[in-house]
Amino acid sequence: MGNDEALPELFDRVYTTLRDMAGRARSRWSDDATLGTTALVHEAYLKIAGGQAIDWEGRSHFLGVAAKAMRHILTDHARRRNASKRGSGIPHASIDDTRVGLADRLAIPDGDLDTLLGLDRALDRLAAVAPRESRVVECRFFGGLSVNETAVVLGVSPTTVKRDWAWAQAWLYRELNTGA
Repeated sequence: MGNDEALPELFDRVYTTLRDMAGRARSRWSDDATLGTTALVHEAYLKIAGGQAIDWEGRSHFLGVAAKAMRHILTDHARRRNASKRGSGIPHASIDDTRVGLADRLAIPDGDLDTLLGLDRALDRLAAVAPRESRVVECRFFGGLSVNETAVVLGVSPTTVKRDWAWAQAWLYRELNTGA
């Protein structure tokens, strides 16, 4: 069976996992009901299935791709919402309310589109200087993966994930709060 034929079977097997990931991702940012957990899972599946053929390397590879897809879906949704609220363009906003390092997770204040979009831009800057740490944030924050799941996806130890997660949170906090 080729990769294209295997994708629906793979999706059936990991649907519950994807739903858990989406639920954890949505718990970190609750904008409104227009993009709920189920919609996020389905959008992620369409993004993955509708894209180019991927040579799947296993479950952890799929979870990593799903985390990246969820990041893109949530930030695209925020951009669309922000554009409709503000007309055009997204002003650079102060992100003083971002809580970083509390309860071992980044958190976005409810419905704060500017913060989510600021985080996405800062994460792109982080990727330029620390790609693995950026992937850790993507898996943990946008994918809702645990430390152990993230370690498997990235092929590193849980200790490395914890260290990268703490470092990335501090870096993002500084980046978001200094407006750099």
